Amino acid sequence: MITLFGISNCDTVKRARAWLTEQGLSYEFHDFKKAGVPPGDLAAWCEQLGWERVLNRAGTTWRKLDEATRAAVVDSASAQALLLTQPSAIKRPVMRWADGRLSVGFSAELFISHLNSQV
Repeated sequence: MITLFGISNCDTVKRARAWLTEQGLSYEFHDFKKAGVPPGDLAAWCEQLGWERVLNRAGTTWRKLDEATRAAVVDSASAQALLLTQPSAIKRPVMRWADGRLSVGFSAELFISHLNSQV
């Protein structure tokens, strides 16, 4: 089963969900705003993808944080602590593919490459 982690009102998440539906692929959607960020999953994302890729420094949430809070994010542990309290600062969507691999962000090319490598 494919799991898409994100926020329902995020435009990128909406595009990813629409693409999966258009391809006829079933998936589970985990909404950070409603269900929270699973700490064990967040740790795995940061380990496998790198905390720098999971943290969305280009987003509004990051830019609205005060300078001291942003400066305190220096490693995986500090990034995870922030992301558990500020889930909107996670780059979206985070995908857990049926084979267990992870990806972050959306493009049709990225999704196709993950689907093709599962065959």
